[in-house]
Amino acid sequence: MNDSNGAQVERRHSDRRRFLTVLGATAVAGSVGGGLGLHLAYAAETMTKEQRDKMTPDDIIALMKKGNERFLKGTEQPTHNYVGQQRAVANDQHPAAVILSCIDSRAPAEIIMDLGIGDVFNSRVAGNIANDDILGSMEFACKVAGAKVVLVMGHTSCGAVKGAIDGAKLGNLTGLLAKIRPAVEATDFKGDRSSKNLAFVDAVARKNVELTMDSIRASSPVLCDLESTKAIKIVGAMYNLQTGTVDYLG
Repeated sequence: MNDSNGAQVERRHSDRRRFLTVLGATAVAGSVGGGLGLHLAYAAETMTKEQRDKMTPDDIIALMKKGNERFLKGTEQPTHNYVGQQRAVANDQHPAAVILSCIDSRAPAEIIMDLGIGDVFNSRVAGNIANDDILGSMEFACKVAGAKVVLVMGHTSCGAVKGAIDGAKLGNLTGLLAKIRPAVEATDFKGDRSSKNLAFVDAVARKNVELTMDSIRASSPVLCDLESTKAIKIVGAMYNLQTGTVDYLG
């Protein structure tokens, strides 16, 4: 690509909708005193520290919800200029949230919430369980880097949940599934409690999200403290593989 064509591409991308779109900025402007006015809707390639710091945790959750709505409607940001985003955050980053989600290839958080490079931290592990390493990562994301939302996102038809229900054993996977097993036991469900019953699988997946949130609060005084002072919000959600919707718990 020559310099002339490159300049044209950059101009076409310069006004595309990013994480702070007109829709999202309009939705939250009132709650932050207009601090995220429409002039930020066409701002730089990535979120700045000033933009992120002006938002509340609820503002950030609202923006992620709007991103999922765009994904469902097929009206995602017209073109994610990932190379431009990569360059913009090469020396610094100011993600608004940290997401703990499953490794399932069908549930990529950034895509289903129409996000770009630098918008969120994303920890992925089968069954979206929390361990010491993930907790440490979350503590870095929130306490050091300034993220304001911890989102634990499970999904329907989760293979890890099915494995935990069946008591599957396979190398190191055995120990991971054991961490999901408490959700199996704690799920109040009438009917077939097998992995063949997807209604039960999804109920366990939801309970697993709830127990993971409880575990984060109990095992990380750092995050619990931040939440108690309302500096962050710990929330849960379920992604539906069939419909594409992200439904928040509570």
